[in-house]
Amino acid sequence: MMQCLDRLKHLCAAVIHCCDADLYKQPKGLDNPEALARETVFSVSEIEALYELFKKISSAVIDDGLINKVFDLFDTKHNGILDFEEFVRALSVFHPNAPIDDKIEFSFQLYDLKQQGFIERQEVKQMVVATLAESGMNLSDDVIESIIDKTFEEADTKHDGKIDKEEWRSLVFRHPSLLKNMTLQYLKDITTTFPSFVFHSQVDDT
Repeated sequence: MMQCLDRLKHLCAAVIHCCDADLYKQPKGLDNPEALARETVFSVSEIEALYELFKKISSAVIDDGLINKVFDLFDTKHNGILDFEEFVRALSVFHPNAPIDDKIEFSFQLYDLKQQGFIERQEVKQMVVATLAESGMNLSDDVIESIIDKTFEEADTKHDGKIDKEEWRSLVFRHPSLLKNMTLQYLKDITTTFPSFVFHSQVDDT
C-alpha cells in the first residue's frame, strides 16, 4: 500500500510541478466536481478524494527533466501552474478505464521530446537513460546503444531513422508492456485506496 501511495504522490507531484516557486498558488475550491466527472473517467467521489490529495501535495517540487516534460504535456494553459482541473485531466489518462488510444498518444508525446511529430534516436536514448536512472540501474553506453538499435530495428519499419505515430502504435500493440506505466490500478479505487483523503460529499455520484 505504501508503494502505491509513494508512486501516486510522485506522479502527482510531477504533474503539479512548477519551475518557478513564485508561481505557486493555493489550490482554489473544488468548483464543479460533477462537470469534471462527466469529462473524465473519475466519479464525483473520486474527484473529491483527488482534491484532498491535490491540496496535500500542491507545494511539492521535483527538479527533473523527464518530470518537466510530463508537466509540459499537462499544463494545457501554458502558464507554469497546474490547477485542479488540469490535475484531474492529467491523472485521467493513467486510469485503468482510460481509452487505450489516449495512453498511446500520451506515451508517444512523452518520447517526442522535441514535439516534431516523430521520435528520433536521441530522444529514445534520453528516455532510456532517464528510466534506468529512476530504477537505479546502471548500464554501459554500449548496452544502451544496443537497446536503441534493437528498438529502431523493430519499430522503424519505414527505415527513415525515426518512429512516427503509426509505427509507435504498431510497436505498442506488439509490446503492450510499453504502456505498463501508463496505468495506475489504484486510481480505480482512489476513495478506498486512500481513505484518509475522503470526506463527506454533498454531491451524490450519478
